Amino acid sequence: MATASRLLTLLAMMSTRPHWSAFELAERLEITERTVRRDITRLREIGYPVEAAPGVHGGYRLGSGGKIPPLLLDDDEAVAMAIGLAAAAGAGSSGLEVAAVSALSKLDRVLPPRLRERVNALGNVTLGLRGTEVPAVNTDVLVVLALACQRPERIRFDYRDAQDQTSHRITEPYRLVFTDRHWYLVANDTGRKAWRTFRVDRIAELVSTGIPFTHGDVPDAAAQVAAGVAVWGYDLRATVRLEATRAETERMIPPTVGVIQHDDATSTTVRIGGEAPWIARYLAGLPCAFEVVDPPEVRDELRALGRRLLHDHKR
Repeated sequence: MATASRLLTLLAMMSTRPHWSAFELAERLEITERTVRRDITRLREIGYPVEAAPGVHGGYRLGSGGKIPPLLLDDDEAVAMAIGLAAAAGAGSSGLEVAAVSALSKLDRVLPPRLRERVNALGNVTLGLRGTEVPAVNTDVLVVLALACQRPERIRFDYRDAQDQTSHRITEPYRLVFTDRHWYLVANDTGRKAWRTFRVDRIAELVSTGIPFTHGDVPDAAAQVAAGVAVWGYDLRATVRLEATRAETERMIPPTVGVIQHDDATSTTVRIGGEAPWIARYLAGLPCAFEVVDPPEVRDELRALGRRLLHDHKR
């Protein structure tokens, strides 16, 4: 093993454990203990604080206060790091965006082509709603979906819906979108000839067909997922007119809670899905006047909530 390669391996080994004996290092690296001591000296000379303890139970440990050792990542670790850095770079409020972009660019420069395609696919076809936390999901499934969106090529899979019914789908994937709870795939369902949203954790038996296609008119993927999460996933949907501008409404109501229908200079109409008591409590907490256009169940819940508050706070 060449000296430079051996030093990198030595650093990587010392990063994994708090203590190594000279014998262990020599055995793992297939060198003599004398060569281990020379390599430790070289590491110290280039700025890595390797501490040594004498005696029978002595050995070496990587100290603090020096350079960060090189990271030796496997394929999945490199992709995961790139995803996390991309999320941090787009956070907008963490204070680490510039550093994240710098780190991501350094990682990108050293990625082999096969990993760069995976990372680029995830970055190019992924959108976020609400925050920067990326929900847990099967990475292999996510990467296959991202590559299919990027290329683009058709995929087929089994899909389990909210009623626990499974169907076979052939789709033309377009974008991946994540909320604070789930990942979603926005794709053209060729069997239903319509754009659909699929929760990624409900996808099974995923296969990339290798069949290319060309997108025609495409939807706003983030808006489609937001509408599904906020409104269309519920049996009861309320229409509410707020005495607030569109900009004020967007600051008050996240896209995964309510979808704006239309607005004018002084008011904005939104649709909100959910159970009537929850919608009533949510609306009561808004810092603006509003009118529930429909359904009457939400108006009834608001009146009941008002009566309870008056009763509990008479004094």
